Amino acid sequence: MQNRMMITGAGSGLGREIALRWAREGWQLALSDVSEPGLAQTLQLVREAGGDGFTQRCDVRDYSQLTALAQACEEKLGGIDIIVNNAGVASGGFFSELSLEDWDWQIAINLMGVVKGCKAFLSLLERSQGKIVNIASMAALMQGPAMSNYNVAKAGVVALSESLLSELKQQEIGVHVVCPSFFQTNLLDSFRGPTPAIKAQVGKLLEGSAISAADIADYIYQEIAKGEFMILPHEQGRMAWALKQKNPQLLYDEMATMAEKMRAKSKQG
Repeated sequence: MQNRMMITGAGSGLGREIALRWAREGWQLALSDVSEPGLAQTLQLVREAGGDGFTQRCDVRDYSQLTALAQACEEKLGGIDIIVNNAGVASGGFFSELSLEDWDWQIAINLMGVVKGCKAFLSLLERSQGKIVNIASMAALMQGPAMSNYNVAKAGVVALSESLLSELKQQEIGVHVVCPSFFQTNLLDSFRGPTPAIKAQVGKLLEGSAISAADIADYIYQEIAKGEFMILPHEQGRMAWALKQKNPQLLYDEMATMAEKMRAKSKQG
């Protein structure tokens, strides 16, 4: 029975809900995050839900911390069956306002953190013929305005996942990429952007979502069981993606109008 999972960013939000969804099936979980109090709370909830496991602080920017986590999975769980590269941070701002440091920070966590997670766990996954689950975002597919560094990092996660899908097929490693739209989460706690007005607008988008992180975790669970590669938990996201595939220009025009409105609003702010 394959039942060992590693999750980055497991201390809160979607990472925690994914842990709880698999815990209900009795899985053993390796939980990592930069927040130790968040991790301790997740582990307690995991045990209450019927799972078990261990926690280990891990900053996904540091490859040695990820390889140490892989080693801990080997020692404590005897290997790993699914890895979930979920750790991420939010940011926003128009391209002209974003500093190169903003770009480095975003790429280092949201893209290279996923690359390093896949790399650190590859040999364990080859042994178990396990699965890689990378958490991207609808931003990877839609490229909304005033978040270019976030869009680029998340689009990289999709491109990485597509590359691994074909490369790892022979090793019988499954690959999935999840592109949630905005949902009720604490992602904004880590938000980094040049203007408070942009943060407020992204916040409005987040609040406008009826779907919770727990709903998304359940949807991911169902879709992985079906063997779906591209997992789009939001119905609106699925519709928008279908529209973009049919008529990309229509979507580009819509995004340009949205950018204009956001610019006008941030000037007022």
